[in-house]
Amino acid sequence: MFRFTKPSRVRRELVKMRSEIDDLKILAAQPLIQNIRNGKSPASLRDAEFKVFSQFGDDGIIQNLIHRLAPLPDSFVEFGVENYRESNTRFLLLNNNWRGLILDGDEKCIRQIKDNEIYWRHTLTAQCAFITRENINGLLRDAGFVGEIGLLSIDIDGNDYWVWERIDAIDPAIVIVEYNSVFGPDLAVTIPYDPKFVRHHAHYSGQFWGASLPALDLLAQRKGYSLVGCNSAGNNAYFVRNNKIDGLRALTPGEAFVDARWRDSRDKNGKLTHLTGAGRFQAISDMEVHDLRQNKLARLGALRS
Repeated sequence: MFRFTKPSRVRRELVKMRSEIDDLKILAAQPLIQNIRNGKSPASLRDAEFKVFSQFGDDGIIQNLIHRLAPLPDSFVEFGVENYRESNTRFLLLNNNWRGLILDGDEKCIRQIKDNEIYWRHTLTAQCAFITRENINGLLRDAGFVGEIGLLSIDIDGNDYWVWERIDAIDPAIVIVEYNSVFGPDLAVTIPYDPKFVRHHAHYSGQFWGASLPALDLLAQRKGYSLVGCNSAGNNAYFVRNNKIDGLRALTPGEAFVDARWRDSRDKNGKLTHLTGAGRFQAISDMEVHDLRQNKLARLGALRS
């Protein structure tokens, strides 16, 4: 007769196994971090990449920056973390013992985070919130995150530009913002602000979201930051506050831009179409964007004609 393991025991074993895997991943990254500590600075941010918990190679870029710009406040804020298994700040929490605030609009994901041992082993605050430019500063202050922090990571697939523009409760040394490479390296555009924006509701292809790299760079300059690079995946841009940039070269959007190669576009039935290159831009060319250089709304395709 077969004896079945109780589900609660299975869950405990899975949690234990996942924790052990996390420990091994952190251990495997230590030689790479030691290279950074030894002063072996890479020629570009992309040369510093390695992945532990980040979606792409951002863990390595972040480690390079925090060691290069030290001392920094050991605190972070990250938006859009889902269940926090894959994020830009999880390695900072587990490896560097930073404290942090994470925000996501999915209540189930936030419950999973709070039920995990990571929540009591570390100084982590997780809150469920659909982030808008109207509520972001209140969310930060209510969670006790004000003034200077080490790092801010913004990835909400929508109003990223407008939310960063409004933030004044915190003063991060490093800001990571996801940019939409479909808009290209030249146009300074963002989606028009809509507090209820949802990426796949805005356009069935899923390609219409966020802001271009030049748009984020213009905002960064206004807020006292410089663009120092992008990851090799072509989705995350890195900005450093000007009074902390010592030794890092500020880049133009043209120098830093990386075109994302993933093919996640969909048709009206939700089926993947795998568009690449100009096809992604063409799919959303009739959509209206906010042109920041002219400070007006315009059809995206018309700005390239």
